[in-house]
Amino acid sequence: MAYTFYSSEVIDIINVTPMVKRFFFRIPEMENFVFAPGQFVQLDLPIESKIKTRSYSIASAPVGSNVLELVISLNEPGLGTPYLFNEVKVGTKLPLSQPAGKFMRPPVEMDVDICMVCTGTGIAPFRSFLLDLIHKNTPHKNIDLIFGTRYEKDILYKEEMEELSRTMPGFRFTTVLSREENPTASKKGYVHQVYQELYADKRPAHFYLCGWKVMVKEAIQHLQDMGYDKKAIKFELYD
Repeated sequence: MAYTFYSSEVIDIINVTPMVKRFFFRIPEMENFVFAPGQFVQLDLPIESKIKTRSYSIASAPVGSNVLELVISLNEPGLGTPYLFNEVKVGTKLPLSQPAGKFMRPPVEMDVDICMVCTGTGIAPFRSFLLDLIHKNTPHKNIDLIFGTRYEKDILYKEEMEELSRTMPGFRFTTVLSREENPTASKKGYVHQVYQELYADKRPAHFYLCGWKVMVKEAIQHLQDMGYDKKAIKFELYD
């Protein structure tokens, strides 16, 4: 697919952890950057690589603005994220593509429970989806968001998701830490044990998986072993 690129400007950068940053891009040539929750954009980076573009899921909701958010994890051996972390500042201009991807499209069916499982920055499309539901006041059944990472300090959007769990009917946010010795409000272990427990009754549900490749592949197999049809499972892999 040949992508159309627009000129974008970085208007803010938030350092979340030493390994994760939130980048906010504005596309001045349009008033409304139209996209659907779950879609991604490509950045065309001035790096020494045969493939100069890198894809990132949009973490913000489509609210009629020309500003969008990307949450990006540093891959130190790579070329793309080291450039973004070390060279990009507020005011930097980068070519940014039209939105693409069908991860959460066609529109998610809201007549059954939804379970979203992610690791690391794989939370981005799910945050976009949740904020869009709130913005549009979309009726829905129960929604689980299961977030896995290594340490408590690495839980992304923690306060925001905890607030949603208090104010958004039917929404539950569960965090799982693999290396934290004594988690406070999180479970110890991996994401698999959580959805296997929560959905042990095998009730109708749609599953969305996003994050580290190994986690996603294992989750697909576990869910099918539980009896869920592969049509009820959608996924997006992050390297």
